[in-house]
Amino acid sequence: MKSAVIVFPGSNCDRDLAVAIRDVTGKAPVMLWHRETELPDGIGLIAVPGGFSYGDYLRSGAMAARSPVMRAVIDAARRGVPVLGVCNGFQILTEAGLLPGALMRNAGLNFICRNVALTVENSQSTFTARYEQGEKVYFPVAHHDGNYTADADVLDRLEGEGRVAFRYAEAVNGSSRGIAGILNDSGNVLGLMPHPERVIEAPHGSSDGHRLFEGLFEAVA
Repeated sequence: MKSAVIVFPGSNCDRDLAVAIRDVTGKAPVMLWHRETELPDGIGLIAVPGGFSYGDYLRSGAMAARSPVMRAVIDAARRGVPVLGVCNGFQILTEAGLLPGALMRNAGLNFICRNVALTVENSQSTFTARYEQGEKVYFPVAHHDGNYTADADVLDRLEGEGRVAFRYAEAVNGSSRGIAGILNDSGNVLGLMPHPERVIEAPHGSSDGHRLFEGLFEAVA
């Protein structure tokens, strides 16, 4: 199964994602530049990395969401191809309309860079099948605009449909209802502010992220 990591000007976590995918699957992903208009044949997973695409000008993720490659990503997501967006990737997916809501400035208006505790809210998705419901895991965050915000009816729908994948187990950035990651209505798109690709082996201080990639590739292989 082929995978692809999308690379934008200002991406700085693309290699982190590529290494995580390679270490879990034994096969390096295709690194796909944002100006491409088509995905390679046979792509079974698309990863949208963190960083500061286009320098976070205008709004975080807003310019990247309109890159040529995103048309192909959107089409693939609508066909059911799994899409993982981490940090800036989450911002891009909301700006592209693949996920509801928006990522706003952190409540304290400070850049946050540290490990945080999360609870697994949905262990039945393609991305979370290797976790236990309610399990506490630790992923690092590194963001200035990670405050997830949506209208009350959207939040209620996400909660009612089991589309909140991860929730902060502690106060982090002011996100509505402590939401750290959400799924689309089909369950094949996950946007997540914390970085699972930075905790895939013990020397990272935790390997809690490894199971996300392991379960994901088992599901799509």
